[in-house]
Amino acid sequence: MPQTDQKSTQLNGKPAGTAQLILNGQTVDLPIIVGTEDEKAIDITQLRAKTEYITLDQGYGNTGSCTSAITFIDGERGILRYRGIPIEELAEEATFMETAFLLIYGYLPTRTELEAFQQRVSDRALLHEDMKHFFNGYPSNAHPMAILSAMTCSLSTYEPDLATSNPNPNEIDTILADLLAKAATIAAFSYKKSAGQPYVYPKSSLSYIPNFLSMMFDSPTKPYFLDPDIIRAVEALFVLHADHEQNCSTSTVRLVGSSRANLFAAISAGICALWGPLHGGANQEVLEMLEAIQQDGGNVKKYVAMAKDKTSNFRLMGFGHRVYKSYDPRAKVIKKLCDKVLAKIGKNDPLLDIARTLEETALKDPFFVERKLYPNIDFYSGIIYRAIGIPTNMFTVMFALGRVPGWIAHWKEMIETPGTKIGRPRQVYTGLKQQKYVPIHLRG
Repeated sequence: MPQTDQKSTQLNGKPAGTAQLILNGQTVDLPIIVGTEDEKAIDITQLRAKTEYITLDQGYGNTGSCTSAITFIDGERGILRYRGIPIEELAEEATFMETAFLLIYGYLPTRTELEAFQQRVSDRALLHEDMKHFFNGYPSNAHPMAILSAMTCSLSTYEPDLATSNPNPNEIDTILADLLAKAATIAAFSYKKSAGQPYVYPKSSLSYIPNFLSMMFDSPTKPYFLDPDIIRAVEALFVLHADHEQNCSTSTVRLVGSSRANLFAAISAGICALWGPLHGGANQEVLEMLEAIQQDGGNVKKYVAMAKDKTSNFRLMGFGHRVYKSYDPRAKVIKKLCDKVLAKIGKNDPLLDIARTLEETALKDPFFVERKLYPNIDFYSGIIYRAIGIPTNMFTVMFALGRVPGWIAHWKEMIETPGTKIGRPRQVYTGLKQQKYVPIHLRG
């Protein structure tokens, strides 16, 4: 079993003095902790016990739910690092499996460790044959994300020995490899179901990304050509999507997992959270927006004006980010990747021209510049997926597959962190005060 390099892992912030809260004349001392990248936090763990008060932070934009050694983001400076390594370097140099190992175990693997990890994943890619009955039972127009979530949770019934609430260290490697492997098979099968095509079984002779593309696009009459440049593009996209700190879906995985629900259940919940158009579904929304602009004559200035008009319902998808207040570092990589993929395929996509014009127009407009609304990762990713033949309803599934290692890493970190408690946010109640029950015959 791989061992985490403890030198690269810090699960607790460094004590750095105290903050004082003055509340109704009472002074309350609250510890200050500082992370390895000088991130500062006021620890309010004991606030309610000391004062009977809680803090209110809708959307949790100013609330840290945990300490973590996995991913660092500085939204102001446009920095994203996995285990300390810049995302730009990983997207350029690393494979998806190498990145998955890094996220999950905390360090870059040796060649021997990586080969063993890849083999462990490859050996578990085949689904139980009975699971095909579930795929066959879904309607032909079922969204692949719904299938992916449901079938991931269903693994709990087909892998009961792995669906444990308290796995021991010797079981964890198998559980993680099983989920990582079967997620790709389920995703490919969900596409084949929606396309009305026969399922293609995983091939142990292929590595992760080629195997997934083979299951997606192979047919009995025409094997899919595994172009090295396309494989590399998908590798890079998956690496860019692999983790993004405490986002909506990752926080969901941690919250569900904190109840000691098994990994399959926790990841299934994360998939559902990712599905929303304000999260992983945004890349599909971007492509649909570009198609709408194209069908309306391609007048980009018209839609930029609509985006600035408060009375308009139009929203410019793919711009702005909850965390980044500068250019999303992943978007910079994807933009270059988009040009490379389309040049390789020899395809002129009118949507790419609209996207470029839209970006150029918005970045020169004071409205967007002052609000720091820059293109994010979703802006160009859909164009790449479309170019290599991925249908629009599979875009969010591709995002989910890339994110699985990050979800796994956070689940693993959480269950291995001593003292982790079940997630239980508080609220400020604003409903009616106590009143008496009125029998129905007296209610008129």
